[in-house]
Amino acid sequence: MDIADLKEILRILEAQDITEFELEQDGVKLRVCRASKNAALVPAALVPVAPLAPAAGGPAAAPQAVPLSGAPSAAGAPTFVEETAGEEGPAGTIVKSPIVGTFYRSPDPNSPAFVNVGDRVKVGQVLCIIEAMKLMNEIEAEFAGEVVKIHVENGQPVQYGDALFTVRPA
Repeated sequence: MDIADLKEILRILEAQDITEFELEQDGVKLRVCRASKNAALVPAALVPVAPLAPAAGGPAAAPQAVPLSGAPSAAGAPTFVEETAGEEGPAGTIVKSPIVGTFYRSPDPNSPAFVNVGDRVKVGQVLCIIEAMKLMNEIEAEFAGEVVKIHVENGQPVQYGDALFTVRPA
């Protein structure tokens, strides 16, 4: 599957107003979800899937993710937040991962963490980095507050919607 094929699939989906489509071919799975013209815009991420099995007569090819025109980038995607209070943990707002990738607390192994528990954060301050497809995506605070919990260990993989931080709004 190449760029021309992807563009043709997207053109057909848009022309027919299809909001969800899934295709599995040669061990690569492509899933496209988009908002209908009457629905609110919801950010989506393109996620590579490992090949299911090697093709007959040769080794399995590594999946290649291709950025689609019009798809939101992780840097421009909003960080999802959810209010929490109760016995499960500290009260505050949970900052969730907007993409699938690897969570990093600092820009490199020799640098200090962007934030620690007890730190006060400002709007736009970098909280962490999520590496996705060899791209480093900075996740920024969307509101000011105090970090009360870090839910993920450095270097741990995260999924879309996983809790990253609990922040008590200021």
